[in-house]
Amino acid sequence: METKSKKLVDQLEEILEKNRDAQKGYAKAAENAESHSLQSYFNRKSSERKSFNDALRAELVATYDEIDDDGSFTGTIHRTWMDIKNFFSGNSDEAMLEEAIRGDKASVEEYEEVLKDTALPMRVSTLIRDQNMKIRTDLNKIRSLEDLED
Repeated sequence: METKSKKLVDQLEEILEKNRDAQKGYAKAAENAESHSLQSYFNRKSSERKSFNDALRAELVATYDEIDDDGSFTGTIHRTWMDIKNFFSGNSDEAMLEEAIRGDKASVEEYEEVLKDTALPMRVSTLIRDQNMKIRTDLNKIRSLEDLED
């Protein structure tokens, strides 16, 4: 595989890994949330990230014939941070919302970085754009949920 393609595959694998970590983080947040609306929201986000991963994994295999399916170190830190924050905040819904916003902002940045690559195959580009738009929409929604909590 040429260097440019390898870099792109590495970026896509990183998105895959962080989506898997987000899936676990959202599931954990759903377990800890007191608000039923937040539990539903976090469970939906966890399921959504799983479907993102299924689609991205399939596209990586179809397009590049390879994937590296290990968990990310950054995502593990993200989950651990969420666990610590929950411990110190008494499972505060507000703290989990803040962490979800931070995580989604980071996801949007990563997706947009990949979308800058002009060599991105059309099917991969469409998939990444769609997932990015869904994350952006949910980021706006979670911000409105945070406003309701105030």
